[in-house]
Amino acid sequence: MSLAALIGFLLLTGMAAYVQTLTGFAFGLIAMGGVGLTGLLSLPDAAMLISALTLVNATQMLLKGWRDVDWRKFGLVLVASWPFVFIGFHLLEWLAASRADLLRLALGFVIIVSSLQLARKPDPLKQPSGAPSYLFFGSIAGLMSGMFSTGGPPLVYHFYRQPMPLVVVRETLVTIFALNALFRTGLVIATDQIPAPSTLSGLFAIPAVMLGTHLARRYPPPLAQATMRQIVFLLLFLSGVSLGAPAVAHMLKGVF
Repeated sequence: MSLAALIGFLLLTGMAAYVQTLTGFAFGLIAMGGVGLTGLLSLPDAAMLISALTLVNATQMLLKGWRDVDWRKFGLVLVASWPFVFIGFHLLEWLAASRADLLRLALGFVIIVSSLQLARKPDPLKQPSGAPSYLFFGSIAGLMSGMFSTGGPPLVYHFYRQPMPLVVVRETLVTIFALNALFRTGLVIATDQIPAPSTLSGLFAIPAVMLGTHLARRYPPPLAQATMRQIVFLLLFLSGVSLGAPAVAHMLKGVF
């Protein structure tokens, strides 16, 4: 990774950590969208680094918040997630090797759908959802985590609808993201797909992630939560369109 690419990656991940800490989501979406648009890294290498950095962000947040985790719901989601993390991880490797345009289109689609889903506040439920719903959303999140380290949106949608204290929702989600990221990182190591040393220099982004997390906790912007969500939605939607449109054009050019 060149010095310019490294600086760009530091800025990107610092901003993503800042937004993640404020909203409880979007670290992977912002980071992967930025990497896809700028070409700083290959998508598989970026997904690996983002998984590692997610662990940093989550650990920093959980040092004080782990007591608020709903361990039953955490367990249900994790049981469903891990098999699909495995599937998504290998699907990413196959697409990266043979269908780069389709991979960029898939990432753009995931970001656009996620941004649309996150743009509006979920309608709250009067009664808690049953176990099957956590297994369902956990499986979708696992597939997205395995492919792009972006498993947050399905779980954010489901958890924020539940009649639960917000602190419990936030800390439970962060713990799930951390364990999925840990499992995905383990898959990278187990399959001997560790990036080259020059790419691993992206781990210098750890201080940037810690700084972004600290700044968000200490100096949150003077914006309402709804306004913050709308800003994030706009950024994500535009990055998803920018990723997907060129891929579609290139694929159509090959057909016609």
